[in-house]
Amino acid sequence: MSLDLHIIQNALARHGPIIRVVVAQVKGSTPREIGASMLVWADGQEGTIGGGELEWQACKQARDMLISGKKQHLDRVSLGPSIGQCCGGSVTLLSETFDVKTLDSIDNDELFCRPTGKNINMPLSVSRTLTMARSQGIAPPIGFIDTWMIEPVSPAPVPLWIFGAGHVGRALVGVITKLPDFVITWIDTTPERFPAQPPSGVNILPAKAPPRALRAAPKNAHHLILTYSHALDLELCHAGLNHGFASFGLIGSATKWARFRRRLVALGHENHKIDQITCPIGDTSLGKHPEAIALGVATKLIKTVQQARNNDRETSNDRERKRG
Repeated sequence: MSLDLHIIQNALARHGPIIRVVVAQVKGSTPREIGASMLVWADGQEGTIGGGELEWQACKQARDMLISGKKQHLDRVSLGPSIGQCCGGSVTLLSETFDVKTLDSIDNDELFCRPTGKNINMPLSVSRTLTMARSQGIAPPIGFIDTWMIEPVSPAPVPLWIFGAGHVGRALVGVITKLPDFVITWIDTTPERFPAQPPSGVNILPAKAPPRALRAAPKNAHHLILTYSHALDLELCHAGLNHGFASFGLIGSATKWARFRRRLVALGHENHKIDQITCPIGDTSLGKHPEAIALGVATKLIKTVQQARNNDRETSNDRERKRG
């Protein structure tokens, strides 16, 4: 688990200043693990640290902080003796205020470190930990080092553009929107093709000409093509090859792809470029049910993004070693 700046940013946009409560330390049997967190605002919350009395008290403490303006609070709770929960262990909760200024002060580093006690000067042990993490890729465990709290920062979500709001498109959005790795833009030709209540956080984009809309996608976007029209699918493949992308997937059979490949060559695309398009998408062994396709596609997307991040991290580490 890690600090997700994208989720916090979205919560700030909707609710203003919030309190993030994170499980910083555990002993014995506890409802949740170190790193589990929730966001709390005046009249709501998102996430969970385990429910029950522990969570109720943490929410109350968080709302008191919002009223008082307190920036940080550390609370060590014995679950059995103090609040009567049956787990029997103990939990240390770190509650912190997040606003736009706080978020801006956190750079896009891989680790978020801050003091939780009187020692506001970074200890040597923390400095060494950061150096090891940045130069050798040795990530420390979440938790305290000499009263300083250390957490990994989730990488920024990657843009995912899904074309088509039919059965497979809806299943895909339903699965992938629950993942923290992606921010989804969902495109189809008319507003009526989308569900009446699309999932929260999905950017809905009705477009009479989806291939033209694709030109607005960032070059690092991943694309999934699942429209109602083979002709439109082909146009989107043509537009994608002209525009550039991180990955590009097309729903269809091997026969459909062979036909598309011939047409894309006729449109002037080179074979090594066309090879960057994946068709069929997902895991064909799972079957053709929309949810089965969605699970296969989501799995491959996660692996693709993780591999890209690993490659970036290795490249960065190589640069650091050369500098050293």
